[in-house]
Amino acid sequence: MTQKQIDNLLSHGDFPEPTGQRRLITTHISWVIVCDHFVYKIKKAIRYSFLDFSTLKLRKFFCEREIELNRRLTKGIYLEVLPVYIKNGRIQIGGKGGSIMEYALKMRKMDPEKQMDLLILHNKVQFMDIENLAECIADFHKKTTVIHKKDVLEIKEKFNDLSSEKKFLLKELGYERCVIIDKAIAFSDTFLGKNEALLKDRLKLGYYRDGHGDLHTRNIFLLPAPQPFDCIEFNDDYRQIDVLNEVAFLCMDLDALDKKEFSERFIDQYNKLFPTIRTPEERRLFVYYKCYRANVRAKVNSLRAKSTSNASDKKNALIEVQKYLAMIEHYLKALE
Repeated sequence: MTQKQIDNLLSHGDFPEPTGQRRLITTHISWVIVCDHFVYKIKKAIRYSFLDFSTLKLRKFFCEREIELNRRLTKGIYLEVLPVYIKNGRIQIGGKGGSIMEYALKMRKMDPEKQMDLLILHNKVQFMDIENLAECIADFHKKTTVIHKKDVLEIKEKFNDLSSEKKFLLKELGYERCVIIDKAIAFSDTFLGKNEALLKDRLKLGYYRDGHGDLHTRNIFLLPAPQPFDCIEFNDDYRQIDVLNEVAFLCMDLDALDKKEFSERFIDQYNKLFPTIRTPEERRLFVYYKCYRANVRAKVNSLRAKSTSNASDKKNALIEVQKYLAMIEHYLKALE
């Protein structure tokens, strides 16, 4: 679908049930239409190095894959995949008749006020919530598929990819704020070289599993029971990682929200339930993974700053880049 067709669906299209609200949320890979009781997600016809939604067949496949994967963690949220028809110039989701122009993933609408990042900002999250979340994730990781074959050093290329943003960031932020990029990449190369045997050992012992892939506070509801959602469906490689890498993302996000006490409580509780940090070397690996996750966030926000034409959005994205570069520096100091 095109943006024009999405606009047409919003203003004149038909949905499976009556709705007064039709609010559009646009991401770089999809359109999300929020209605009164349900949410409809339509994937964009795009192809990147890390995903391929370029054909209708692929978009249908990944809608179905998204349901399959997210049902491992959710119940009653991911409902069905519906055809999007166009008939006599009118677009409708579901129903019958007309030509199929697209597919939409139908989800039950959750209470946005229960999203974990917002609850944290309003000081509504308690240690008990963090412990319950740790239990939820540990239980999921124990049950999910063990990955036996993986290039454990592929993370090196992903970490070093931040260098692709260096030219832009030097221009926008100056040399002093960007010097950490080269320092971090050099440290990462050395760290991975020294710890290759540890990573291979963790692969052999079953610590690489098919997890969530995008575990952070915006992808978790507290209802009050924890409800992670929106796992990565478009690239298996992003999900099939060391479980310590996965939980490091959440802990880094909690650090970024200035909730280090939650970060520490989570990893302590998780490690009691699913022991994955057994040695001082693995404790250092956990910090390295947090550094890697801050690195990825810095890159994503740099890309946002580069791609937007809105001055305010660019400024906010660059502020986020500076925050995550500072976090990288903090984690490196902890590893020195």
